[in-house]
Amino acid sequence: MIIRKLSESVQMYAAMDWERRLFDELIPLPEGTTYNSYLIRGTAKTALIDTADPSYTHAWLESLERMGLKSVDYVVANHAEQDHSGSLPALLAKFPACQVISTPKCKEMLIDLLDIPADKFRTVADGDRIELGGKTLKFVHFPWVHWPETMLTFLEEEKILFPCDLFGSHLASGVERAEEDPRWEESERRYYAEIMMPFRKMIGNGLPKVRALAPALIAPSHGPVIGNPGKAIDLYAEWTSDKMKNLAVIAYVSMHESTLLMVRRLESALASRGVQVEVFKMAGGDIGRLAGLLIDAATVVLGTPVVLGGPHPQVAYAAMLANALRPKAKYAAVLSSYGWGGKAAEALLGLMPAFNPEVLGAVIAKGLPREAEYAEIEKLADRIAEKHRGL
Repeated sequence: MIIRKLSESVQMYAAMDWERRLFDELIPLPEGTTYNSYLIRGTAKTALIDTADPSYTHAWLESLERMGLKSVDYVVANHAEQDHSGSLPALLAKFPACQVISTPKCKEMLIDLLDIPADKFRTVADGDRIELGGKTLKFVHFPWVHWPETMLTFLEEEKILFPCDLFGSHLASGVERAEEDPRWEESERRYYAEIMMPFRKMIGNGLPKVRALAPALIAPSHGPVIGNPGKAIDLYAEWTSDKMKNLAVIAYVSMHESTLLMVRRLESALASRGVQVEVFKMAGGDIGRLAGLLIDAATVVLGTPVVLGGPHPQVAYAAMLANALRPKAKYAAVLSSYGWGGKAAEALLGLMPAFNPEVLGAVIAKGLPREAEYAEIEKLADRIAEKHRGL
């Protein structure tokens, strides 16, 4: 645990999970992560903002005791997911008079997930406030960041925003402010891509609420505290906008180099037409990096050999990832090679109904690509470049 004083009345308790390398058994964590909670002391009452992952419950409670905490009046549950709420039962057992502050939807979910008694809750509407004695907490409903029950908490007198997952980063770091760690912006980008991107429309629509608060400090529940809130808000505004970049991302697997030859030809053809290209090898690749590339891309190209009549499983995963993340890209294409049969292209495109891009073409080679396939790739590059004109 790392304990930091953010002000005379606000303390940060950061459970530093330096070694964790996978989140939700799905998301890569190359830089570890943190589970942050915050203690706010008013002259009359005390409040905690969020708790800690269950794996850190003992260390978290021990840290609170070490800092002389004798009572807790409120614990604010901005988000029901267990990496933030998982220590709630232990906290309520230690401080039975403590009330859980949440949205009505979050109350329902915490009862389901953690079996917390209904009489422990005090639900708040959008814009409600709670006075702690010289300190005022304002609650801002912000659903779909990235669950339906979420809200933000704002300490009005000190202009500190506690947004839970919003503006978070999976980055275990000893710095006092995010800007002091050169890895922060990339970690913030990865976090947005992997977790927030499917909800970019709702998040983008809610950003004016955050700007109106004009926070002086953003204290997320993952990663370091952000001392330059304007930077983080501007990044999110860019990422959640509809503006695409002149970028084509090619995600591929090649078993016997036929698909690789096609990928290389398309890469070269696009570059010669002024299209920026990023090539991502799925086999052994960092899927978080691919998610980050999808934030701004205008075109997604999937390259696959045929395996037992269908696409390679890792390229199918890339298609499913694009479908789940719903990037702003508008266009897609497929490169494929086969030995004796199969319909890999059709299968891949069928895996992306929610993404639903305009398909610019599929180039299929039987065995090695030859001049006919290379000519089709050049035509595909023409179509992509035309679509990217003006981006």
